[in-house]
Amino acid sequence: MSTMTLQNVGVEIDGHPIVDDVSFDVPAGTWLSLIGPNGAGKSTLLKACSGSLPHTGDITIDGRDHGRIKRKERARLVAHMPQRAMVPDLMPVFDFVCLGRTPHLKYLGTESTRDLVVVRDLLERLDLVDLAARHLGSLSGGELQRAVLAQALAQQAPILILDEPTAALDVGHQWTVLELVDKMRTECGLTVIAALHDLGLVGQFSDLVVLLDHGRAIASGTPAAVLTHERLTSLYHAPLHVDVDDNGRVSIYPRRPNPTTNQGSHHD
Repeated sequence: MSTMTLQNVGVEIDGHPIVDDVSFDVPAGTWLSLIGPNGAGKSTLLKACSGSLPHTGDITIDGRDHGRIKRKERARLVAHMPQRAMVPDLMPVFDFVCLGRTPHLKYLGTESTRDLVVVRDLLERLDLVDLAARHLGSLSGGELQRAVLAQALAQQAPILILDEPTAALDVGHQWTVLELVDKMRTECGLTVIAALHDLGLVGQFSDLVVLLDHGRAIASGTPAAVLTHERLTSLYHAPLHVDVDDNGRVSIYPRRPNPTTNQGSHHD
């Protein structure tokens, strides 16, 4: 199990500040969700956490500066599923998922029996067995999304970073994917950092939530503390209804106001 800590993290792209002075702790084994409107800086912050974007401030893994950790070792510590992955269209799904085992292979090594068992297990769990021989370019958006997640999970890194992992999935596969991630979090001690647009899913799966707006963290805490009716309605400009159950899980759904009926008289 691993922890990640951000202290005064900032990211600029082409001279424009995208993330500004963000700090939070992700304890080992915790699921932390990043939320916020489009353009809030969620994807940029996740790229900084994965080591794929330069940043100011400090990001540490188990107290170590992650910028000083060699790339291959960092790949054994942090797996990142990006929002829009660049994939080779002609590569079979099975081979693509096997690439997730690369950080564990010796130089010029090939996959061991254990590596192949990990890959086949993930293909089964993510409903990809029948697609294993298909080329990535032939997949639907949802199928490709599951293949990219399978590759990230195949790294078996203790920290898993997910950027909109359910964006292209139907409702059934959304729950299958997030339940699998949560089960692996429990079984393997994963620490999960996920950007999610669906606030209902955030309320059901998260231990902690960080709300970003214009690159800054404007609220953080438990789902019940952050996902309040007043805050979400103000930020998203939508009539969102919020329910909190006895376990602290939050259900969020839009609810239109009751239509008003004109009681006045009508004239022909």
